[in-house]
Amino acid sequence: MHRHLKKFGQNLKKARIAQNLSLREICKKTNYDASNWSKIERGVIAPPSDEKILSKWARALGLKPPSHKYQTFIDEAQIGQGIIPEDILAGQNAVDYLPAVFRTLRNEKPTKQEIDRLIELIRNS
Repeated sequence: MHRHLKKFGQNLKKARIAQNLSLREICKKTNYDASNWSKIERGVIAPPSDEKILSKWARALGLKPPSHKYQTFIDEAQIGQGIIPEDILAGQNAVDYLPAVFRTLRNEKPTKQEIDRLIELIRNS
């Protein structure tokens, strides 16, 4: 998980710098503690998991919904903490497909039935 926090922190810092915002300026815009923001940028602590807070941060960094960059920002913050995004969990039977995805990511072979179900899910998306 530490690697994910570091990656998110690096991306957070790049986004802040791309907007020409100092640490103090972004913290003033988001009403967030500068010391903790700095720790998040360095991957020392996790970002908040609350989507409302993350949305406020994304907007302050110039990311607007429903853009891909906006959603990626939210997803990376939550996934780095082991949180599966709500819209994924809310999908019809989405949780049923997760074991096959996890096995695939672990380089374990999913069953033919699981592969067929994943293909069907992707086609229906």
